[in-house]
Amino acid sequence: MAEQRDEKLWQIAKKRAGFQNSLISFAVIVGICWVIWYLTAGRRGINTDTPWPLWVMLGLGIGLFFKFLKAYKTDKDTMAEQEYDKLKNKKQ
Repeated sequence: MAEQRDEKLWQIAKKRAGFQNSLISFAVIVGICWVIWYLTAGRRGINTDTPWPLWVMLGLGIGLFFKFLKAYKTDKDTMAEQEYDKLKNKKQ
């Protein structure tokens, strides 16, 4: 018989798995961008200013950072529950 899942834990697990997939995608995309940059301009010393893959890393990194926060940091409900428990214990 199938075991019942705790819905809250299931949602957290899905968020974390999504973040891990995004992290792998980030590494692959950024790696490909750096290879393209190196093969087209990097090894010949063309455009020695800021390499364009840095902008890709910045854009994707910002999104990845927020996905990390959403997946691994406590949510507002959990924080509210913790504060409620503290107040309840102080009262007793």
